[in-house]
Amino acid sequence: MVCRVMSLSEILNNIRELALKKDGLRQEIQVIARRTTRLSKQAIFLTHRDRIEEAENLLKEAGANLSRLAEISKLHLDLFYTGLVDSAFEEYAEAQIFLGLIKNGRFLGPSDINVPDEAYALGLADVIGELRRRALDLIRRGDIEGAERCLDIMETIYTELIGCDELLILIPGLRRKCDTGRRVIEATRGDVTTEARRMVLNNLMRELQRTLESRIDYGREPGRG
Repeated sequence: MVCRVMSLSEILNNIRELALKKDGLRQEIQVIARRTTRLSKQAIFLTHRDRIEEAENLLKEAGANLSRLAEISKLHLDLFYTGLVDSAFEEYAEAQIFLGLIKNGRFLGPSDINVPDEAYALGLADVIGELRRRALDLIRRGDIEGAERCLDIMETIYTELIGCDELLILIPGLRRKCDTGRRVIEATRGDVTTEARRMVLNNLMRELQRTLESRIDYGREPGRG
């Protein structure tokens, strides 16, 4: 069987068509990654407002987007702009972990949300910041116990991550996120402690005022204002 020899024009035309196809996929990857990041950020915002069902719907869409990225990666791994795609997975992991904690009070794992292990660890570290925001919102509502629960979870995340020395070495950026998390935890602990003391003092002052008022009322003579 004789193979037809392609002309240079045909060779270059095939290369051009393949390049155009790859460029289209590359643009699709970028659009999907940016949209996934945006949806995940919106889901975190809705979770803070306790609009859980809406947050879940956004994350379902974000999850479908990531499934599309996974399909493309199987055939065209060379097209992936690592930073952009990694950021999308990290933001999605952060949103899912945070939602799981607020809705069910438990940690979701990488297999539960279909994200790579590295993206999970980095997203988990970022959850510390969202829990601080949640704690401050609870403090403003006067829910000190809720804020203390957030602080406990923040400390659990930090302690567990710091305890995995290998992860801090092998996952780029994780140590930096943990260092930031430590500062966030210290600030939150100060806020919670200050507010708890303020509430105790206010309760004591109110109790003292009630005691003084009752004594004054008891000491008044009948018939006199």
